[in-house]
Amino acid sequence: MFSNIFKNKKIIVTGNSGFKGSWLSIWLRNLGANVHGISYLPPSKTNMFESLKLEDKLESFNKVNVAEDYNSLDEIISNIEPDFIFHLAAQPLVSVSYSDPLFTLKTNVLGTANILNSIKDQEKKIVSIIITSDKCYDNLELTRGYNENDILGGKDIYSGSKGAAELVIKSFFHSFFKNHKFNSCIASARAGNVIGGGDWGKDRIVPDAVTSWSKDEKLSIRNPLSTRPWQHVLEPLSGYLALASKLYSDMNLNGENFNFGPNETSNKTVKNLIDGLSKRWGYENESDSYSIKHTDDFHEAGLLQLDCAKAEDLLDWKPNLSFEQMINFSSDWYKEFYTSNDIEQMILTSENQIKSYVDIASKKNYSWTN
Repeated sequence: MFSNIFKNKKIIVTGNSGFKGSWLSIWLRNLGANVHGISYLPPSKTNMFESLKLEDKLESFNKVNVAEDYNSLDEIISNIEPDFIFHLAAQPLVSVSYSDPLFTLKTNVLGTANILNSIKDQEKKIVSIIITSDKCYDNLELTRGYNENDILGGKDIYSGSKGAAELVIKSFFHSFFKNHKFNSCIASARAGNVIGGGDWGKDRIVPDAVTSWSKDEKLSIRNPLSTRPWQHVLEPLSGYLALASKLYSDMNLNGENFNFGPNETSNKTVKNLIDGLSKRWGYENESDSYSIKHTDDFHEAGLLQLDCAKAEDLLDWKPNLSFEQMINFSSDWYKEFYTSNDIEQMILTSENQIKSYVDIASKKNYSWTN
């Protein structure tokens, strides 16, 4: 898998205590990597990182705010001498960008700049994947998918912070990494609307649903007919890993950016999602699982779809799971979590879902599975 490129490699995952970071750390360990975490605080009181005691599975865990403690960050990277860095540390919520815009900008923009500034000064070659978001694009609510050449920007602070982070990446590339004056190489990855087991983020539909259902309560939802391009967490992670493995041996991808989004068939309403999850959870009548509330707390962008032709062409990456498979993976993980008190069993459940995901992709002959 991924040409066995990650085996015995030293890999730093920033934001390792987050939803994506937790899953990525488990996957990298299964690939034989030596995983080091850099993170500040888990994103929610209940979280995958602490619930599954994932710190015990890391080579090291370094509690550092990448946006505010540059000296510690730089020292950690220098001491570890990583082969790869996956930068996922971020403020990930639109709602928080309204309550704390400066924190959002500092974390998502300055944090990215700090990582890149440290990488450029390292003597050892480091392959770095900098993760931003599909929200980096100026969402004009077009009917077509946004490609990597579309205009960056946004009408809210969160989107603006992701667009600004992409500009920082571009500036660092042209200033320091483009002409191979420095040993390292970088690329950015963009995805969004990720769901799956292990997410308890604030104001997110799936965590809100399973938390309510675990207490035999109804979920309260806004805008049930809002359409989103839903995607399981393992989808973009397979893209990040495919990109890193290709960039390791192909410097022509240095400085490139890639979209990792779902197929159009995953463009479903909130109601479609909740109906599927609740049925898998065990509700006979899906309407018994939720009630509808109306609120205008903050601006939510409409449908934003990604064009992933570049990833398909250069990385042989495509979305892997059907909407039904994504629903089943997500609901089954949470159901196991709320009925099991066995940490090792939950780690095994996570590893088995990764294996199932890879098996599905292997049957489709995706090259990254080799």
